[in-house]
Amino acid sequence: MATIRDRAEQYLAMRHQLGFKLSKTAPYVCSFVTYLEQSGMSVVTTDAALTWATEQTRGANPANWARRLMIIRIFARHLQTLEPATEIPPDDLLPLRRERITPYLFSPTDLDALLAAAGQLRPAFRALTYRTLFALLAVTGLRVGEACRLDCEDVDLTTGVLTITDSKFGKSRQVPVHDSTVTALADYRRQRDQRPNTRTSPAFLISIKGTRLDPENMAVPFGKLVNAVGIKAPAGQRRPRQHDLRHTFATATLLDWYRQGVDVQPRLPLLSTYLGHTDPRSTYWYLSGSPELLALAAQRLETSFGGHHE
Repeated sequence: MATIRDRAEQYLAMRHQLGFKLSKTAPYVCSFVTYLEQSGMSVVTTDAALTWATEQTRGANPANWARRLMIIRIFARHLQTLEPATEIPPDDLLPLRRERITPYLFSPTDLDALLAAAGQLRPAFRALTYRTLFALLAVTGLRVGEACRLDCEDVDLTTGVLTITDSKFGKSRQVPVHDSTVTALADYRRQRDQRPNTRTSPAFLISIKGTRLDPENMAVPFGKLVNAVGIKAPAGQRRPRQHDLRHTFATATLLDWYRQGVDVQPRLPLLSTYLGHTDPRSTYWYLSGSPELLALAAQRLETSFGGHHE
């Protein structure tokens, strides 16, 4: 007879095959199963899930409790089809209220200063790599993990197209880039290939040791560069993050469209595809990240209705 750990391993394997990233789901499910085993339980109950979510964690963080319970709720729904005695925690128990972090939108001056500072790092090849990485994020809106996972074969310098594979939700896409970006990438490739012990690495962006960049380690040097050039978020907001380069790209693209007077609505799916969003609703959120964007959108709406008010 299958144990609850067997069921959990089958569940996680199925999710992985469907393309889900399990960086948080797998540790949480395994932790919960261990909690059940240590408690002498062989079936999921609402009380056990709630206790694990709120007590088997550090600190009193309701948002974190809700995320943990949500993961177990999804697992329990799957499990109940196999084990009818499984209890599914109600949706209104620790409901998750998503609060998006207000992004920092980098100005052109910010970006110039940031890239200039990256270019002053030592040794020189580290400077070149970091400058290339952060510039690529700024002009394409790629996720940092997508940029770090680029292989040389994914960067077509002839057609000016990047192939993004195994991205979020297991999706792949092609990202065309501007000629100036192709020139910069070609220069990086030339200097990369001149370094010893680098041609054996498939990665396009590499460390001074010739290894692939680790996206988990990029936040620290980025934060140091931000501090070094004095870029600061408004009071009450989180300090600028490398992911905010993606927000900046999306917002700048939308602003350009509004300023050009184009019909933004039919273009949003194109931007969604370019950014690798699974749903245009994720792209709509960028409209709320900039007061200027909101003003332009409101102005466009008013114009569409002929400026009449009731």
